Amino acid sequence: MRLGKIMLVLISVIFVLSACNNGPSTAEKIYNHLEEAVTLEDAFKEQQDPLVKLEQKEKKLYDQIIDLGMKDMEKIKSKSNEALDLIEQRKEKLSVEKESIEAAKKEFEKVKPLIEELENETAKDKANDMVDVFNKRYDAYQNLYKSYEEAIQLDEELYKMLQDEELKKEKLDAQIEKINKKYDEVMKANTKFNEYTKKYNNLKKDFYEAAELEVEYENEGNSENDKGSSEKESSDNKEENSDNNNEQKDEGSNEE
Repeated sequence: MRLGKIMLVLISVIFVLSACNNGPSTAEKIYNHLEEAVTLEDAFKEQQDPLVKLEQKEKKLYDQIIDLGMKDMEKIKSKSNEALDLIEQRKEKLSVEKESIEAAKKEFEKVKPLIEELENETAKDKANDMVDVFNKRYDAYQNLYKSYEEAIQLDEELYKMLQDEELKKEKLDAQIEKINKKYDEVMKANTKFNEYTKKYNNLKKDFYEAAELEVEYENEGNSENDKGSSEKESSDNKEENSDNNNEQKDEGSNEE
């Protein structure tokens, strides 16, 4: 079981309003759209902890199924169906996550036509850099979403497969290998997404500074959640790891 998928989120900023009677400046209008995009990603952030918990529950069921070793098909079918229910919940949360990202992207698009109206060239350059990185972050999320969606599909196939009394070990191991390779893709895609999120957050700070907007940072956007814990072990590896764990416990049993 591998934990450690961390989802970085957009920083949230509060603008310190100036006493200006001429309406919001172009920079302030951009600020409004940028921070509304952050708000629209709240639903994305809110899905992370529940997704991790669902993955952990599903992994626990998988371990229990492997421990049964095809000896009790009734229990295996029952636990497999429980895992399939968890997978449906993961699908639902992934859908909410994606809708949130799409809504934020739509709001962010409103920034682009305003950039050319900026008179401060430094601020304009920072804004253009920010747009470029935001788009790369969005593309990185699409890759992450696709990989994670495919991983869930492979998990679903696995639990349906485990209900087959004639299942061959070779077929099971092949499916587990496919799942683990796919979760490797998920982790790599997640790393790329986080890199662009961090770059974007830094560029947004740079833009606000260049545009001379007085802002206060509510948080640094580092709400971290482990996600991607559904890597599977084959029955052989599980037995081997179990033996190793028992040895470690024996070695440390005299230390108090």
